[in-house]
Amino acid sequence: MYPPYLLNLIKIIVISLCAIAQFGFAFFHTAIAVDVSNGGKIFTNNCASCHLGGGNILISQKTLQKQALSQYLDNYNTDSIQAIVSQVTNGKNAMPAFKSKLSEQEILEVAAFVFQKAEQGW
Repeated sequence: MYPPYLLNLIKIIVISLCAIAQFGFAFFHTAIAVDVSNGGKIFTNNCASCHLGGGNILISQKTLQKQALSQYLDNYNTDSIQAIVSQVTNGKNAMPAFKSKLSEQEILEVAAFVFQKAEQGW
């Protein structure tokens, strides 16, 4: 059998790991709480004319595919949803800003939709 101090140490480690995991999941991105299906509707009404099927009719390499988002959006690899939110909110180059057309909630929902579709490969 294992000595009691080792069992206590294992218990502490397991409890600590569970607490860390719980803390991490509690702060898992806000996009989980948004309506992704509504994000799809917002995308169709506001974005699909340029980004149909995750493409880009103006600048062909700047698609909404995960690899392109990772390459062209600042901080996409560290905070994907926020990087998309920033792009939609503020626009950049040929893409217009949507901060005056969409609410913060709508921008978050469309960002969650784009992220989900990019993860699934459109």
